[in-house]
Amino acid sequence: MAQSKDSLWGGRFAGGPSEALEALSKSTHFDWRLATYDLKGTSAHLVALHAGGYVTTDELAVLNKAVAELTKRVEDGSFLPKATEEDVHAALERGLIQIAGSQLAGKIRAGRSRNDQIATLIRIFMLDAADAIEAQVLDYLDALCSQAENHIGVAMPGRTHFQLAQPVLLSHHLLAHAWPQVRNLQRLEDWRKRANRSAYGAGALAGSTLGLDPKLVAEELGLNGVSENSMDATSSRDLVAEFVFILSLIGIDLSRISEEVIAWVSFEFGYAILADEFSTGSSIMPQKKNPDIAELTRGKSGRLIGNLTGLLATLKGLPLSYNRDLQEDKEPMFDSFDSLMLIFPAFIGMISTLTFDKERLEYLAPKGFSLATDVAEWLVKQGVVFRDAHEITGQLVQFCEANDLELDQVSDEQLVKVSKHLLPEVRKVLKVSGSIEARNGAGGTSSSQVIDQLVALRKLAPHRRV
Repeated sequence: MAQSKDSLWGGRFAGGPSEALEALSKSTHFDWRLATYDLKGTSAHLVALHAGGYVTTDELAVLNKAVAELTKRVEDGSFLPKATEEDVHAALERGLIQIAGSQLAGKIRAGRSRNDQIATLIRIFMLDAADAIEAQVLDYLDALCSQAENHIGVAMPGRTHFQLAQPVLLSHHLLAHAWPQVRNLQRLEDWRKRANRSAYGAGALAGSTLGLDPKLVAEELGLNGVSENSMDATSSRDLVAEFVFILSLIGIDLSRISEEVIAWVSFEFGYAILADEFSTGSSIMPQKKNPDIAELTRGKSGRLIGNLTGLLATLKGLPLSYNRDLQEDKEPMFDSFDSLMLIFPAFIGMISTLTFDKERLEYLAPKGFSLATDVAEWLVKQGVVFRDAHEITGQLVQFCEANDLELDQVSDEQLVKVSKHLLPEVRKVLKVSGSIEARNGAGGTSSSQVIDQLVALRKLAPHRRV
């Protein structure tokens, strides 16, 4: 079989690749989405070729016009890869030859390799993808902040080990899901510093003898610099893995609140009700109202983790420099990005439209002896060492359980029988509102601290709805 004329290689081969090899090697079905990025890279590379004297000013004008025309055809779908073309690079070279001719378009490949091309293109794609993800995270933060603002002062049961623990403000609980996403935004910002470099000029692995200035390409692409080592530039995908890791963390954080929403909207909890437009029904049970968005988000978080672990496994044993294994970096990254972009609009809608049952939340807030810690700390304020205060309060809870009483239902006489330190004045801490407002230290659940959180978060995620 003769080597296909659509290939970028083959001169040293007497025969062409088998159909099986062609099928395995082909990547246009997923790397075609990088086509416009590839053409941006070509435009930038032409600047370096012109500066190096390999393309005249007139030739540069013709080639830039050809790149612009091919970009238009790619964007409107009139130019697509052929079944025989191995990758996006081969397809676009054919397109430029069709427009500018083989002699002129054939100059473009000088001084670059598919290795340094793809290492640069994937970075530019991820930088744009990071901006898109950031916008969705900010919209999500806005939804959390709006719900928190609408429920200032509403108490709910706080939990540890998923058991009733201490009362907190619903707003405080919601904002506890905001701060992990703030850290994810910070991770994206820090990652950008490392990703914002061009691999152009690295060639296949060792650089180029043509004397082209890779800094010109980086500047044309809007990148902050050039990779320090040509072998590292073409063979490392830690930046892809780091990006996929950040996306997986975003998904995991969404999965955590999804787990809570699933519980909150159940009959047993009854904390909240899903809006009709963000829930589904059953094909057999007419009464059902299912939290499918939360469940699908929880499920897709596993997919995001799988993309990360699969990519890490691909990278773990690769010797320097480029290896074809690296073709496997794009699909998991694309899939993680696409999955989050699919999740976010529905997820944000679900969070924005949740209706909370304030009465039920406040009714349940003091249940399960959730004010016991307040009793123990009141005793400490009376001079009782905490070890003894903990023991006394535990005995009080045991008495309440044995007599089917809540803490505030114990009489003065019964309090003293449990401990001489349990004076009637302890009742002033057996109120949910007092318990919450007393926790006024930095990061606490008091109203003032929650408002401080909202002020800080609104600076990051100003109200984005029209």
